[in-house]
Amino acid sequence: MCPEPFDELRTAPFDELRMRAESVEGHALRQARRASLSDDAESRSGSATSLLRTIVGCYLRQCGGWIAVSALTELMATVGVSQTRTRTAILRVRGKGLLAAEVRDGSAGYALGPTAIAALERGDRRIYTARQMDPSDRWCLISYSIPESQRQLRHQLRRRLAGIGCGTVSAALWICPEYLAAEVEEILSDLGVRTSAAIFLADETRADGGLERAVGQWWDLPAIAARHQSFLSAYGSVAASDLTPRQAFATWIGCVDAWRVIPYADPGLPAAWLPADWPGNLTVRLFADLREQLEQLSGRYVHQVTRRS
Repeated sequence: MCPEPFDELRTAPFDELRMRAESVEGHALRQARRASLSDDAESRSGSATSLLRTIVGCYLRQCGGWIAVSALTELMATVGVSQTRTRTAILRVRGKGLLAAEVRDGSAGYALGPTAIAALERGDRRIYTARQMDPSDRWCLISYSIPESQRQLRHQLRRRLAGIGCGTVSAALWICPEYLAAEVEEILSDLGVRTSAAIFLADETRADGGLERAVGQWWDLPAIAARHQSFLSAYGSVAASDLTPRQAFATWIGCVDAWRVIPYADPGLPAAWLPADWPGNLTVRLFADLREQLEQLSGRYVHQVTRRS
């Protein structure tokens, strides 16, 4: 006769139970990290939804906050997205509040949603402003206690903390540079768990083997480095001077779309604590150079398309 599951737990040695718990905990942390480093299928970099968000974020504010359906469809076609996939992507971002249908002067189009501008401005600060922690900067540590009955809420918190670049010291203790503290506060408030969490700002953090060893445990550095390397491989040889405005637009949107996830995954840790071949500084410089060469030329193409609509 097979034992009932709880009978097995009652008779298992304590060390075995602890190992099982640690295994489950470790699995949850790995899931949170993977979820943060890889968006859901409908919004991952290069998808129709992600490209639409990138076009909206880059240019819709410059267009007065509104764009005709025909112009948006043409811009999406320029980056290789069909009308059918564009319609599906629009439905998804409308569901998130990024766009709202609006008719102007008899033309059907889309305007930015009520909360979109604030969200896009937050994204601009992260995407276009590289942040680098100095070894003398303070740490932000986040401790929380959320009961098993609210497991889904706990998973959301872990996913969102990982999604802004926090590392995991343990299941209920996360860490990041102090300059991410405001975003941490926002996440805690948004999820309604501020009273279940405590934030500590620390001038010094001691770890066995030094911080170089510790950050390799707290963050998935190989996964972050792989994102940097992928960006270098895709855009390191772009010859911007040879591009037409239309080509510049397609290249720049693809560039921003590929880049924008990296500043959220990489918290900007000091070089002294990272592997000697860390590619982060190379990608930051590459993105800045491409922005200088492509952004205005790309904008000329957007102006041409929207003027026709």
